[in-house]
Amino acid sequence: MAVELILITDWSLPDLLDRLAAALTAGPGIAIQHRHPEATGRQFFDEAVKLRERFPSTPLFVNRRLDVALALGAWLHLPAYGLWPEDVRGRVERVSVAVHSLEEAARAGGADLALVSPVFVKGDAVPLGVDGFQRIAAALPCPAFALGGVTARVPGAAGHAVISSVLRAADPAAAAKVMLRP
Repeated sequence: MAVELILITDWSLPDLLDRLAAALTAGPGIAIQHRHPEATGRQFFDEAVKLRERFPSTPLFVNRRLDVALALGAWLHLPAYGLWPEDVRGRVERVSVAVHSLEEAARAGGADLALVSPVFVKGDAVPLGVDGFQRIAAALPCPAFALGGVTARVPGAAGHAVISSVLRAADPAAAAKVMLRP
């Protein structure tokens, strides 16, 4: 399945799993990325198991944790610094990587896709804007997904990765449909 939209988990939402389930009804091409930087190793693993059990046919990316990805047969998302895509190529089916600059884009070789951020807003980071996103996307050896304050499709993006714009929406399915190709 070709992925167009990645829903990044927000474990502060008490009804996260229900919101994910609603968003997944928007159509094919949606993956989940398990992210929970504050979680203990055990908690992170247990949450990943919940995601895999609740959504067995949905592609699942696991943030940073090669061990968890291997244990669950999930895909792996790598931060900009740490393991590189070529380090894990052949161990997991798909690898995504975080990219925030042209320098990081140069290290994305071996990735299946890159989450380029922040396009608009993400904490205190300076937004790339659409032009900055497109410059980085053009330098990547893989498809670029727009991340960071994204509420509508970004020109030139192969796909989108979102948290709040879908998972905190009054209607997660409708919000997810906006991000998918018509």
